Amino acid sequence: MQQLTALERRTAISLALVFAFRMLGLFMLIPVFAIYGKDLIGFSPLWIGLAIGAYGLTQAVLQIPMGWLSDRWGRHQVMLLGLALFAIGSVVSALADSVYMVTFGRVLQGMGAISGAVLALAADLTREEQRPKVMAVIGATIGLSFAVAMIAGPFIAAVAGLSGIFWFTAGLALCGVLIVSFLVPKAVQQASDSEALAKPGFILDLFKHPQLWQLTTGVLILHLMLTAVFVVVPQQLLSQQLASEQHWQVYLPVLLGAFVLMVPMMILAMRKQQEKGYFLLAIGLLIVSLLLMFSGQQLWLSVSALLLFFIAFNYLEASMPALVSRIAPAGQKGTAMGIYASAQFFGAFLGGLIGGAVSGNFGLSAVFAVVAGIGLLWLLIARSLVVPARAQRLTFAVVVPDERTANFYVAQLSKLAGVQEATVVLAEQRCYLKVAPGDFDLQQAQALLGSAQDQTETATA
Repeated sequence: MQQLTALERRTAISLALVFAFRMLGLFMLIPVFAIYGKDLIGFSPLWIGLAIGAYGLTQAVLQIPMGWLSDRWGRHQVMLLGLALFAIGSVVSALADSVYMVTFGRVLQGMGAISGAVLALAADLTREEQRPKVMAVIGATIGLSFAVAMIAGPFIAAVAGLSGIFWFTAGLALCGVLIVSFLVPKAVQQASDSEALAKPGFILDLFKHPQLWQLTTGVLILHLMLTAVFVVVPQQLLSQQLASEQHWQVYLPVLLGAFVLMVPMMILAMRKQQEKGYFLLAIGLLIVSLLLMFSGQQLWLSVSALLLFFIAFNYLEASMPALVSRIAPAGQKGTAMGIYASAQFFGAFLGGLIGGAVSGNFGLSAVFAVVAGIGLLWLLIARSLVVPARAQRLTFAVVVPDERTANFYVAQLSKLAGVQEATVVLAEQRCYLKVAPGDFDLQQAQALLGSAQDQTETATA
């Protein structure tokens, strides 16, 4: 953070707070609804899952469009609209006396899909070379918010009931509105950086990209697992004689322990360049943890299984976005991350649906068996994942008059030593490169791009 300007630090902290408040409100229902929602009209296992996962459907559908809308309306306006929808959804759920209205409120909460606008504003307000740090600060709030929600949710529900969680969530949304209004800096101009923002023209191509498809499918399954498991875990803990107000005593040490034990996995994977091996190991740990939950009738076994589950979950949640960033073609990282985020939320919706349907028809333990089977399918798919060599991403402003000239310079740049991928986006007048840092000669690329600009200026004159 020392190399960030005052504006960049303010941007990182204020946008991270907005992100954290919103995600905290979405996550707090996960560990408590199966217990505290039993008094609602229409309560059933299927509707437990739908209410928990409903936000994921609207988040998945609106994630990229809300980012695009921020290009037209402005980042702040879209963020305020999203937080307002989130607050309205929270109030609807707080006042609800039926599971159907709670689910509707969760759908409204999900409509406040402001992730794209938040990341777009971060791109507007930061220098390109410092942008990854700011994005990392914002991204880290997702994991932190989940950990806090797993502890705060049971505590608030024990004190104020289910409606108390939604009133608290509405308050968080209003805090977000105040932060956007008074703390988040205003952008003088909007960035047109395809490495940070989703672009419509790239979506179809990236859906066909085999390695990105694997990671997109993977994050969908990962969040499907998480949501499905927490449709039934609170009820399993109750059946093991742990009162609902004591559930935080399980979640707190499990989440802290999982974070501590996940860090060595990250370090070893990077140092030994065995990222694929540890990736597969983490999926395997998920499957083992689910099988332990399936067979576990004692509290200590359930706690051990949850610890294994969150070690693996945290590792995958931290490592997969980095892999998406590395695999995404030059100039298309923003779109790749947008698709990835949409799949993440859609997985939460599917997890709630599957968890509720399976537990309602076949019992709680059947959910663990079904989700373990889905995990095994993921493990088989992930075996063909190719982890690319680490690369540096560079961006250059260029002056290129037409597509033919752009293609010519892409061909020339691709011949330079160390260049893995080259893209010229005419609409942005920018060139994007993925390069191997040790082999790449920056001056050669600058000379080539400089000659393109010189020739264009000569032709114009």
